[in-house]
Amino acid sequence: MTGKMAIVGNGDGILVFKATGVDTFPAENEKKAREILRKIAKEYQIIFLTEDLAKQLTEFLKRFDEEPYPVVVSIPTAESGGYGMQVLKTAMERALGVDILFNKD
Repeated sequence: MTGKMAIVGNGDGILVFKATGVDTFPAENEKKAREILRKIAKEYQIIFLTEDLAKQLTEFLKRFDEEPYPVVVSIPTAESGGYGMQVLKTAMERALGVDILFNKD
């Protein structure tokens, strides 16, 4: 792996990432996103995925938890409903055994 990064998502918001050197892959729906992820998973170390698509692909994305790479990171969109934060919270609790980021106690 060369440390390459990509973003998969819908809308023009992903084009901003192109300016930072991240490869962009437009996906207008869940089916297209799944197809792209299968194709690029071995080539990219970090894959950003817009939250709207990540929410629809929850079960599919579990396969990436079994390997160190690629790391698939959900990023918020304008229509974000907090899904990305919940995924991060769950991952942190699984990895560390405690909620160090969101604990209100």
